[in-house]
Amino acid sequence: MRKVQAPQAKCVQHARALRPRAEKAARDPAVRALRDPLAQKLAPLGRVRSYGTGRLLIRENEPAQELFVVLAGGVMVFVADADGREMVLGQYGPGACLGEMALEGQRRCASVRALEPTVCAVVKRKTLRRALSADPQLAMQLLATVSGRVRGATAVVKSLALSNVYRRVSDLLLSLEYEEIDGGRWSRETFRQLDIANRVGASRDMISKVLKELRLGGYIAMRDRRITILRQPPARW
Repeated sequence: MRKVQAPQAKCVQHARALRPRAEKAARDPAVRALRDPLAQKLAPLGRVRSYGTGRLLIRENEPAQELFVVLAGGVMVFVADADGREMVLGQYGPGACLGEMALEGQRRCASVRALEPTVCAVVKRKTLRRALSADPQLAMQLLATVSGRVRGATAVVKSLALSNVYRRVSDLLLSLEYEEIDGGRWSRETFRQLDIANRVGASRDMISKVLKELRLGGYIAMRDRRITILRQPPARW
C-alpha cells in the first residue's frame, strides 16, 4: 500500500529542497543589500537576471508564471490601450516585489518596464508556492503586499474618477519620496512632463500649465527633472 504523506511532512520536504538554492543566492551582494523583510525572504528563491533600459520584464495579458524581486535599478508599472497610449501605475526600486499574480497563475493585469539597467531575482511560480506552503508567515507578508497594491490601485481609480487634473498632480507630488540633495529635499524619481501626464491620466499640455502655475506661485521648483515642494500646494486652484 502506498504511503500518503501528511501535509506538514510535505512542507518540510519543500523547505529542505529549496534550502541549497536559497543559501547560495543569499550570498549574492545585491540580495544581501536588501532591507525589505519580504524581499529578503523571496529573493534567495529566484535566479538573478539583468534587464537593459526599456526592456519589458512583464507584459500585460501574458500568463503569470514568475514573481520579480528588484535587486538594483528601477522599473515602471503601466497599462496600455490598443493605440499604445500608456498610463503609469507606479515606479519601484530595489526591494520591490512585482508579479504577485504568479501565485494563482492568472494573466498579467499590467506591464513592467525597466527604467534603467535593472537586476531582479526571478522566482518561478512552483518555487513560490512551495515556499509559501512551508512558511505561513511568508504567505501573510505577501498577502499584506498584495493588499497594499489593491489599496493603491483603488486610490488611483478614485482620483481619476473624482478629481480634476490639478488635484491629481498635487496628490502625486505629495505622495513622492524625497531625499536630501545639495541642501534641499528633491524627488527621488526624475520626471518629464510626459511621465507626469501618463501617471495622472492627463495631456502633456495640461500638465505643463499646472506645473507652470505651481512654479509661478512659489509652491514647487524643478531642476534636472526633479521636483521639490517649497510650500504646501493649495487644495484647489
